[in-house]
Amino acid sequence: MNKSNRVFNFYFVLILVAALMMVWYASNKAASQIYTRGGFEADLKAGNVLSVEINPNTEVPTGVLDIGFTNGEHRELNVTDVNEIQELLKSYDIDPVVQDVPRESLIISYGIPILSIIAIVVLLFFMMNAGAGGAGGGKMMNFGKSRAKLDTDTKTKLDDVAGLKEEKEDLEEIIDFLKAPDKYTKVGARIPKGVLLEGAPGTGKTLLAKAVAGEANVPFFSISGSDFVEMFVGVGASRVRDLFADAKKNAPCIVFIDEIDAVARRRGTGMGGGHDEREQTLNQMLVEMDGFGVNEGIIVMAATNRVDILDPAILRPGRFDRKISVGAPDVRGREDILKVHARNKPLAEDVDLKQVAQTTAGFTGADLENLLNESAILAARENRAYITMEDIRKSFIKVGIGAEKKSRVISDKEKKITAYHESGHAILFHVLPDMDPVYTISIIPTGSGAAGYTMPLPEKDEMFLTKGKMLQDIMVLLGGRIAEEIVFGDITTGASNDIKRATREARKMVTKYGMSENIGVINYDDEDEEVFIGRDLAHPRSHSEYITGEIDKEVKAIIEDCYRKAKDIILENRDILERSAALLIEKERISREEFEALFVGA
Repeated sequence: MNKSNRVFNFYFVLILVAALMMVWYASNKAASQIYTRGGFEADLKAGNVLSVEINPNTEVPTGVLDIGFTNGEHRELNVTDVNEIQELLKSYDIDPVVQDVPRESLIISYGIPILSIIAIVVLLFFMMNAGAGGAGGGKMMNFGKSRAKLDTDTKTKLDDVAGLKEEKEDLEEIIDFLKAPDKYTKVGARIPKGVLLEGAPGTGKTLLAKAVAGEANVPFFSISGSDFVEMFVGVGASRVRDLFADAKKNAPCIVFIDEIDAVARRRGTGMGGGHDEREQTLNQMLVEMDGFGVNEGIIVMAATNRVDILDPAILRPGRFDRKISVGAPDVRGREDILKVHARNKPLAEDVDLKQVAQTTAGFTGADLENLLNESAILAARENRAYITMEDIRKSFIKVGIGAEKKSRVISDKEKKITAYHESGHAILFHVLPDMDPVYTISIIPTGSGAAGYTMPLPEKDEMFLTKGKMLQDIMVLLGGRIAEEIVFGDITTGASNDIKRATREARKMVTKYGMSENIGVINYDDEDEEVFIGRDLAHPRSHSEYITGEIDKEVKAIIEDCYRKAKDIILENRDILERSAALLIEKERISREEFEALFVGA
């Protein structure tokens, strides 16, 4: 338990004890007052009353009787009319002692309540201040202070960043300037004030920024874009001012803003003109970045995966001068990344990181780190001190497709349908010239809801797709549905996702890539247009209803042509389909070698 929690618990116990004492006192006082007018008159008749002292209240004629009994006891009785009590006592020959009416004390009436309120306020202030000490620097009202974390000893170096060779080369000038700024100022060079890292999530944008700070050995301020925006108007702008004030004190330094799109979104794009607080924050950021002194030594680095929605003002030269695209690594980059993440992980002799890199086309650095981490967890769960290739294969299926659910009970009919479905995909993967070879075929259900899967092994990374390759992709996607129709004369819902993906691919060919002779080389794709509520609520389509109908006809024609060609191929390899399905039903999962052996001598 930290110090702030101990202080909070002490004050809480103190208040609780005080409250319990007040309740106890009040209850005892109430218990001592259980004495009635009837009991008093009965004691008078019995001669038990020795003396009576009348203490009038300020609200005359009410008062309090202090009654002394013959046995030495004393009791109090609240009465509504002291004059009546005096007449009653005279009838019993008792001469009461009547005290003066008490005068109201200003200290008691006003001073004690005021002092009590002040004490409670002070106590609550100390409690809140102590409770906030561990989380916000111990000051509850510092809403406008920057929440950036300062790291003066960043351990990350460029050697820790693999697979981003060109990106690191672009940043070496920044590092060199931070190390030796005089070399640039002598020749009148102005180093970029801002560097925007854009790319898909997990590609290593934040890691690159840390590596730049580590190589230059300068202070590193890091903050998320969402940390600027609060429910209180003006807080974000105040935090921006405070952040850049701190940066100027620690110059030369790097200010890194992660997910900058949370605060630098295009202005005037919301209902009623936008989000006032966010836009004030952005305006202040624009002023601060443009207000740097020349070569002050403050470099702002930011990361985003939505550069298309950023405000144009923040992207102009003088603010973010340099934009670096951080993409997914190629096969060599993936192998280098796997080697970095495998440094502290013992690998078995059968682990081939090159093959893993080939299998993981499209994986980012974060995906590859997660893959090896899942493999290490699997090895530890099986009480092994090293990671095997089988661990990586199982982890790849878990990460990419979903964990296999071997315990799930499925009927023989469903298993047979799945076997033919996946065999249909696999045959087209193997036969079509532009497709990758089959790596694994399985009819074991996965966590994603799939009844099975067919996994290819990409042999190379492709920078672009040809029309022939895209048509073959559609044919492969339709292969499972075709196999079901050929064998069972019926179809299932299992191919719904395949049909959806095939349709999307065909529509892109027509509307985005201009691969339709009837439609022409014209882009009709509106999916990439950013529609902002308020400004573009009635965003018009870029084509007429007639063109929309023609697009639908062309997409249908592509799907039907691919379906017919794929069906002919599977019918030509009907014996392979039967043998592959039988092998899958027997073993539930087959490898590339086992599948390709079916074609030998066929």
